[in-house]
Amino acid sequence: MRDLGLVAQADGGPPRITNPIYAEVVPRHLNYAVQETLPQQMAWYLDADEGLDVEGLLAAFQEFFREHSEHWVQRFEQYHEAGPQLLLQAHLQRVVNGGGRIEREYALGRGRTDLLIVWPQGGGECRFVVECKVLRKGLERTIAEGVEQTRGYMDRCGAEAGHLIVFDRTPDRPWAEKIFRRTPSEAGVPVTVWGM
Repeated sequence: MRDLGLVAQADGGPPRITNPIYAEVVPRHLNYAVQETLPQQMAWYLDADEGLDVEGLLAAFQEFFREHSEHWVQRFEQYHEAGPQLLLQAHLQRVVNGGGRIEREYALGRGRTDLLIVWPQGGGECRFVVECKVLRKGLERTIAEGVEQTRGYMDRCGAEAGHLIVFDRTPDRPWAEKIFRRTPSEAGVPVTVWGM
């Protein structure tokens, strides 16, 4: 990808995708085969006002990920670390393609990806932030840092809702410990946390 000019790395810093077009093309290409085989349909996640049910969409992905992640993530063998995030993007893209869009911001080398789902509704658009993190520093620290990053991204893009997804790649940890959903209870900008 460096030889083709899709990814650059300046002065020993983290790698970055060189322009917004490539930032869209690269993940879509990497997850296209998965996206085409997922059974999700847009109509399943629309409410009576044609609004996107992002919580329902993420809950369905959480269930799918628990049941099938080992099989699907193996397909991203070359991209082992990014496999869960690519699988999530395929799941979201399959549904959002029906009317909205996903904007991606990468923090390569920092173990996270920011996604912004933009959905047309009522003559305007709704914005939803989805922050993806890989568990590295302990669950509570990862959540605290991730919620702060998610809130910052929500503020920058004017999103109405935020979701933090924490992928726990710890081998031999039972799924009962990895799978959870924390609805925000504190004051301030609400961020729902999803464990996978």
